[in-house]
Amino acid sequence: MSQISSQTHAISINPATGEQIGHYAFESAEALDAALTRAAFGFSKWKRKPLQDRSRALTALAGALRETAEAMATMITLEMGKPIAQARGEIEKCAKLCEWYAEHGPAMLDAEPTQVEGGKARIEYRPLGPILAVMPWNFPIWQVLRGAVPALIAGNTYVLKHAPNVMGSAYLLRDAFKRAGFADGVFEVINVTPEGVSTAIADPRIAAVTLTGSVRAGMAIGAQAGAALKKCVLELGGSDPFIVLNDADLDEAVQAAVIGRYQNSGQVCAAAKRLIIEEGVVEEFTRKFVEATRQLKVGDPLSADTYIGPMARFDLRDELDQQVRDTLEEGATLLLGGGKAQGPGNYYEPTVLADVTDRMTSFKQELFGPVASIITARDCAHAVALANDSDFGLTATIYTANVALAQQLTSELDTGGVFINGYSASDPRVTFGGVKKSGFGRELSHFGVREFCNAQTVWLDRK
Repeated sequence: MSQISSQTHAISINPATGEQIGHYAFESAEALDAALTRAAFGFSKWKRKPLQDRSRALTALAGALRETAEAMATMITLEMGKPIAQARGEIEKCAKLCEWYAEHGPAMLDAEPTQVEGGKARIEYRPLGPILAVMPWNFPIWQVLRGAVPALIAGNTYVLKHAPNVMGSAYLLRDAFKRAGFADGVFEVINVTPEGVSTAIADPRIAAVTLTGSVRAGMAIGAQAGAALKKCVLELGGSDPFIVLNDADLDEAVQAAVIGRYQNSGQVCAAAKRLIIEEGVVEEFTRKFVEATRQLKVGDPLSADTYIGPMARFDLRDELDQQVRDTLEEGATLLLGGGKAQGPGNYYEPTVLADVTDRMTSFKQELFGPVASIITARDCAHAVALANDSDFGLTATIYTANVALAQQLTSELDTGGVFINGYSASDPRVTFGGVKKSGFGRELSHFGVREFCNAQTVWLDRK
C-alpha cells in the first residue's frame, strides 16, 4: 500500500513536515451498505423537494462553508500543503458556487417545449439517483462541490469517496452539509478501499459515477462503470498549452503564465504546463518568466505570503524529479530550480526548463508540480500544431493582440476550453471538461446540471 493508505486505514501526512496528522479506518462492507441505503432513501425524498427548497439548501450550505472557512482552509493546508491564502480562496469560491446554482440552477431544469404536429411535446430533466464521486486531493473541497452542487440541484444525491490523504477535509465538508440542514443520505462520505469502490459501482443503488483523477484511474473506473452499464463522467489529466504569439503583451502573458503554472504548487490538471512561445519573443518572454518565477516565495504553507508550498505526496515529488531529470538528459536547458528543495518537507524547487522539444518527457507527459517547460514555435500554425501534439485535451490559452486571429484558432485547438488573453480556470458560468485522454463529460454551467439527468420525452396526443 502507499504512504497515504495501509491495509486498514487512510493516512493523512502533513507534507510540510512529514508528520502523520490523521488516520481513518476503512469502513466495513456493512458500513458501506448502510451508506448506500441512506443515499437511496435520501434520493427518494430529496428529488421530491420543490426546486426552491433545494435552492435554499444550497444557500444555507454557502453560509455553513463561510462559518467554518478558516478551519476548512487550515485542514486543506495541513493535509495537502496548499498555501493558506489559496486554501481560503478555495472555500470562498465554493460558497459562491453554491449561491450561483441556488440562483440560476432551477432555470436549467425547466421543461423544453418541442414543436410537433397535432400534439404537444416537451423534454423534462429528471434526476438519476445516487451519484458515486471518486475525487482527488488537489482541490479537496472545490473538486467535490463543482460536481456535487449541480447534481444536487437536479435532485440527485451524492456519495463521496475522497482521496485517502484528505479524509479530514472530506469529513469537515460532510459536517458543513449537516450544519446547513441537509438530511442524511443527500451527501454521504465513504472511506473504503479500491475493492469497496468496485462494490459501490456495481451496486444497483448507485445510478452513475464521476471521477476526477489520473488517466489510469479513469480507465479503471470507466471500465467498471461500463461493465455495470452506468453513465460516468471522467475529468482526467492535462498537459495544457499556453501559446504566446509575437504581438502579445508580454508583461501580461508572463504574469498569467506564472499564475497559471505555479498556483497550487503546480498541482492543477488545467495548469499551463507547456509554454509554447513564438520565436520572435521567446527570448524576452523566457527572461521575464524566469525572473518572475524567481520572485515566488516558497515556504511554510500556513504563512499568508507563501505562494508555493510543499507537494502533496512524497511519491509524486519523486516522480516529478525523475521526469525533470529525464528531460534534461534529453537535451533541455535548466534555467531555474531543477531539484528537491533542501531541508524538511516535501518541497520541489520552482523549475523552468527551456529548449524543450516535442520528443522530450516534459512535452509528452503531464508534469504535476512546479515545473514549466518552454517550447519555441516557428509561427502561429506551428504553435497550434505543437499544442495539439498531445494525448491530452483539457484547456488551452492564447495570448495575442489579434483577438480575431485567436477566435479563429479556437476551432483548430483540440481542447475542451480555450482562454484568450487569460489563464484557464473552472467557473460555474461556463462548462469544464476535456477531450482525448483528458476524459469526457462536462462539469459546471447547465451541462453540469444535466450530465446526471434523464432527459425524458413527454408527448401528448401523438397521432
